[in-house]
Amino acid sequence: MYYPYFRGKQYELIVVKENAKLISNSGFIPIIEPVKSATSGLVRTLDAIKNENGKVILIINPVNGDFKNNHEEILLFFKDNHSDFPGLSPGVLLTDDIDLEAIKALVDRSSANKVALIHSGYSNVRDIVSLISNNQNVEFTNIFIEQYCGRLYRNHFSNGGRVLIRDGFIKRSANRLHPDSEFFSDLHVTYGAEEVNAFGDFLIVGDEYSESGGPAYSVAIHVTYVDATNDEAMYLFHFKSDRNDTPADPAGKFLEALAKLVSKLELENSVIAETDAMKEFRQLYDSEHFPGLGYLKKMMMQHHIELMASLVE
Repeated sequence: MYYPYFRGKQYELIVVKENAKLISNSGFIPIIEPVKSATSGLVRTLDAIKNENGKVILIINPVNGDFKNNHEEILLFFKDNHSDFPGLSPGVLLTDDIDLEAIKALVDRSSANKVALIHSGYSNVRDIVSLISNNQNVEFTNIFIEQYCGRLYRNHFSNGGRVLIRDGFIKRSANRLHPDSEFFSDLHVTYGAEEVNAFGDFLIVGDEYSESGGPAYSVAIHVTYVDATNDEAMYLFHFKSDRNDTPADPAGKFLEALAKLVSKLELENSVIAETDAMKEFRQLYDSEHFPGLGYLKKMMMQHHIELMASLVE
């Protein structure tokens, strides 16, 4: 089972909403950390998953964005929506700056019988083991952010759902610094060996949060693919614009990067899956249209979701 982790910005929510049927039919459970105080887009996204009888985890103590100092508002939002959506579960982020009493309060006040604990830097593992054992009426899923949770830590949580999330996207200070291709992840084939029963990632966005992407000196299209000649491991193409010296002309730079993607797509036995997202990239190439950088990010996430769905068919 696959748990993609989304920050609840505009295009992240749109990609979940537009793929609600695929996500639900594939058994995926998206994790959404709400980061915007305007919740209309979040409501539409949750409704889309609910209408497909899917499941979703909503983090009720975000550490990024508009709610990071206002957990009360998002907790009330969760309770309002959970009442008629049994597939909606609360997620509690266990970071290095939260205390045990706050964790207990979030679990208790959510009034949910299924809770996801997202291990992301909290060091007192025995506190959490005790919390779980003292709440036998709650079904806990332990979601481990890999960079904070080694095997020794994870071994303390042998019961219930165990999910390992790996950030496969290497953040660099500029798009021009990305190599043409690099390793992304092999968790989709190795998660069983990690002694977990599900896996996840931060898609092609990465774990590092920022409100905006900044000026695009270089435009890059990040495309995941599976290498059948290398044990079905997943890799990442970075198709970059030729120009990278000024932030001017993002539309032209997008078309430069897009031409490289289409050229790779049209190779005989191309390793890039022909997803709906790739069909849309072809249409943009034919029309020489630039949809904007936010929409571009949505298309890259769309392709990754479709690729993951093809792997579990």
